[in-house]
Amino acid sequence: MFTRYLAVWLLVLTGLTGLAPVAAAQPAQAAAVSGPTAYPSEASQWPGKGVVRVFGWMVDNRREFWRQREHERGRVVFAGDSLVAGWRTLKQDFPSVPVANRGIGGDVSRGLLFRFQEDVLDLQPTAVVIQIGTNDLSAQQAPADTVSNLVAMIEMARRHDRGLPIIVCTVPPRAHPQAPIDPAKWRELNAGIRALADRQAGVSVVELAEPLSAPDGSLDPRYFATDRLHLSAQGYERWTSALEPALAPLRTSRR
Repeated sequence: MFTRYLAVWLLVLTGLTGLAPVAAAQPAQAAAVSGPTAYPSEASQWPGKGVVRVFGWMVDNRREFWRQREHERGRVVFAGDSLVAGWRTLKQDFPSVPVANRGIGGDVSRGLLFRFQEDVLDLQPTAVVIQIGTNDLSAQQAPADTVSNLVAMIEMARRHDRGLPIIVCTVPPRAHPQAPIDPAKWRELNAGIRALADRQAGVSVVELAEPLSAPDGSLDPRYFATDRLHLSAQGYERWTSALEPALAPLRTSRR
């Protein structure tokens, strides 16, 4: 049993470029009545560009999100991959800002784009914090495609609410030996993310790459788990400090 789960997790880390089998997958256009819209069964049916992924826990996560959606409307929504999903102390770290966590482990930017309406915008958020892209890099996706998917999310948010505050975080370093990334592509992606603040009105970029890096630009092990991919408690403390100025105007009493 352990071997089977380990094999699945390694597929996540190494950037699977196809779709894993998912029961009862339906076209993205299908209306969700009692739950979230199912992941498309064909890559051509996904919005955006680049790699797509579906694993069973992603379906389970989205069903749980659906069950929580009425309770978590009107909050600051954090959206992304396992770096967001693994932020277990998120609510405690921002005690005066009601938050909702919509991170899914293993997700890529195209996957977040697919679920952005239902998992994020349908919550009527007061602000959105996006952190996505590390799995795009391990899947060898072109940084320009990741930035394109981010722009598509921003445009969706603008159509939903023109004044919605949007915060995009740069991608932290990673050094997992079984899922390496190209440092040049990492720098290129973060340059593209930083440029969003100039190109997109109302978008703030919070620096996460530099605070989690050593002076030479490599990963600072103090801020990462032993897998050199996920964050340690100190890493989340650094992220909290980086985000606090951007979230300060949104402080309100906890619901």
